Amino acid sequence: MSRGFVKEDDQEEVPMVPQRAHLPDGVTNFVTRTGMDLLLAEKEALTRERESISITSENEKRIALNFINAKLQLLGNRIAEARVVDPKEQPKGEIMFGAIVTLKTALSGKNQVFQIVGVDEADIARGKISFLSPLAKALINKKVGETITLKRDREEIAYEIMDISYR
Repeated sequence: MSRGFVKEDDQEEVPMVPQRAHLPDGVTNFVTRTGMDLLLAEKEALTRERESISITSENEKRIALNFINAKLQLLGNRIAEARVVDPKEQPKGEIMFGAIVTLKTALSGKNQVFQIVGVDEADIARGKISFLSPLAKALINKKVGETITLKRDREEIAYEIMDISYR
């Protein structure tokens, strides 16, 4: 039936679902075990939320269910595409996915610690950076004692790699 013959009140509102962290097409979704556990916990929480919806209005309930189902679909796709990488199985002498890296900023001399993780686990406030971030890309395959330089805005920031560990 043509949309012209549908009453405006009968039209289903399509929920706007926020996209997950960006993962370019064709890029493997690497995750740590912790990252996979977080994804699975999120799925479980959304499933519980869906089961406990207590909205009485049928229309509002349908919209809420559509929203949760859309989020679950995006999450399910991310989980299905995930490839868990055990950081303990990475080569110890160089920086790879899962590495915990201590960097010394050349300018300030301060140390910073980052772990290279999957896009969904990344949280700069917790020192976790996505393997797709410019810093992680610059660090991959490097060793202790090497220096990397990142260009940011109008400046270049140099970091010396002080330590590499895996847990």
